[in-house]
Amino acid sequence: MTARSVVRRGRAGLLAALAGSLLAGGLSGCDFDGAYDLPLPGSPVDADEAYEVRAEFADILNVVPRSPVMVDDVTVGEVTEVERVGWHAEVVLRVRDDVVLPDNAVAEIRQVSLLGEKYVALEAPAGATATGRLGDSPDDVIPLARTGRNPEVEEVLGALSFLLSGGGVAQLGTITRELNAAMDGRQDDLRSLLGNLDRFVGTLDGQKRDIIRALDSLNGLTATLNRSRRTIEEALDVTGPAIDVLGRQTDELVGMLSALDRLGVVGTRVINASRDDLLAQLRDLAPIVRNLAAAGDQLAPGLNLLVSFPFPKEASEIVLGDYANTAIRADISLENFLPKGGLLPDLPGLPDLPDLPVVGPALDKVLSCLRSGTLGSAACTAVLRSATLLPELVLRCAGVKWGRSGVCRALGPVEGLLDGLGVTGGGGSGGGGGGLLDLPGLGRLTTALSSGDPAPRADTSSLLGGGAR
Repeated sequence: MTARSVVRRGRAGLLAALAGSLLAGGLSGCDFDGAYDLPLPGSPVDADEAYEVRAEFADILNVVPRSPVMVDDVTVGEVTEVERVGWHAEVVLRVRDDVVLPDNAVAEIRQVSLLGEKYVALEAPAGATATGRLGDSPDDVIPLARTGRNPEVEEVLGALSFLLSGGGVAQLGTITRELNAAMDGRQDDLRSLLGNLDRFVGTLDGQKRDIIRALDSLNGLTATLNRSRRTIEEALDVTGPAIDVLGRQTDELVGMLSALDRLGVVGTRVINASRDDLLAQLRDLAPIVRNLAAAGDQLAPGLNLLVSFPFPKEASEIVLGDYANTAIRADISLENFLPKGGLLPDLPGLPDLPDLPVVGPALDKVLSCLRSGTLGSAACTAVLRSATLLPELVLRCAGVKWGRSGVCRALGPVEGLLDGLGVTGGGGSGGGGGGLLDLPGLGRLTTALSSGDPAPRADTSSLLGGGAR
């Protein structure tokens, strides 16, 4: 046996021992997926200083364990496992602890170059707010909705081949020739069209805010209509029977429109025949209208008085149904009837006029005095101070009804009072005897007018809209 044979046998024994140990170790662990389960040097991340995240991919291309995991083109981890879960693949990613990514991060399979190796790229979501931190939970999973891949070179070349061989490239020459034929001789029109199109687009850009506001308003209107959909449906349901009624009354509607047509013909004929007369009447009314306009504010009081002439407008409220109720105060100025100075002319043989009996509120004051029983009452004080009411009180006391009242006994004998007041008759207006007072009325009236003071001028404000008293 040579030394070479001994060496060969030693090497074979060593390999057999090594294979046996490896096989024994793999069988003892009951989990051996091939060479990727063997500890290989050069891992970019330490398992004790990293966290693991699972990512689901619909297509992982040729990503295998030990494929790098990158963030912003910097290797921060590696792929540790690739498994099939249902109809998609699940990849376990080991990432360094110092790499901070949001919990809603996205994962994509990319290539380092056109023919380079594949890697898994992790990044924050674009157009969304980052939330949480990836790796805080051992159950963090990036779902299919947030994973994807770049197109393969084979796919791009295949699509380009399909376009060049079976696509519409051969028709580009025909399209170009037809466009040239259509535009030949119409360059000015096309140039004008492009200018108008440019101005149109510029106008639209200048009104962009208005267009957006109109679209927002239309959106609000659509939302309102959508909320009122049930009401609109009910209205449409009610409209159906109404249309049926109109359909059944078509003949009546047609007849009505025909009658309106005939009425229009007759009306036109009447207007044409009376046009000249109508214009002449309008011309005659023109001076009246001008005078009414010139009257201005003076017209309203006159119309107000015209309704109830010769009485004020309050006279219309006198008669209420089947009865009338009013109080009238007549203010007569003798200055309008007598000569200047307000004195009666000296007419010989003019007899004295008798005084009228006291009635109304004045009589109520006298009766209140008599009923009070004492001359010190307020009612008797007012009567004693009045030259008109005092004679009436004396006449009442001269009668049988009130002669024994306390007020009349306090006055004492009334005969002397009658003579002192110039009363020649007795019996009183309310004492049961009846009759009017025999007083020199005309002489007293002349005395009242002898001062020469003119009476106050009559107030016509009540005739022009004043209130009644």
